[in-house]
Amino acid sequence: MTDIAYTFIDTPLGEILLAAQGERLTLLSFQCGDRSRAPEPDWVRDAKPHRETIRQLRAYFAGRLDRFDLDLAPEGTRFQKSVWRALETIPYGVTTTYGELARRIRRPTASRAVGAANGANPLPIVLPCHRVIGSSGKLVGYGGGLDLKRHLLRLEGSLAAA
Repeated sequence: MTDIAYTFIDTPLGEILLAAQGERLTLLSFQCGDRSRAPEPDWVRDAKPHRETIRQLRAYFAGRLDRFDLDLAPEGTRFQKSVWRALETIPYGVTTTYGELARRIRRPTASRAVGAANGANPLPIVLPCHRVIGSSGKLVGYGGGLDLKRHLLRLEGSLAAA
């Protein structure tokens, strides 16, 4: 296995941990909330592989970027990866529901499984799981907490839908 390089970045949402294998981003973890991750003991602290990710995140938070263009390597099951690929198709400023996402991946009865895969997303923001809301239009579940989800949707101009 390739060495994992990690760094931290300060954002308007607080500190975020980034991890990558080579230039491929594998993890973005909010350092608040109940799903925060810490670097593993064998990871190496090195910001160099993260320069482009940091540049794009800063542009996103400044309102100058609406689609990420990064080399990604999220680890998960085939089903999870299909959900995460579908997340990339949700446009900036738009929300969708778990049920609609299930239909997009041709698993119309799998909205709960889609919700679980969404919750396991190792690259929030970049794979925009925050754009998925409940069928009632309410904000539900987010690894960094609903306040962070609300902040991201507000940034993107889609809070009215949430």
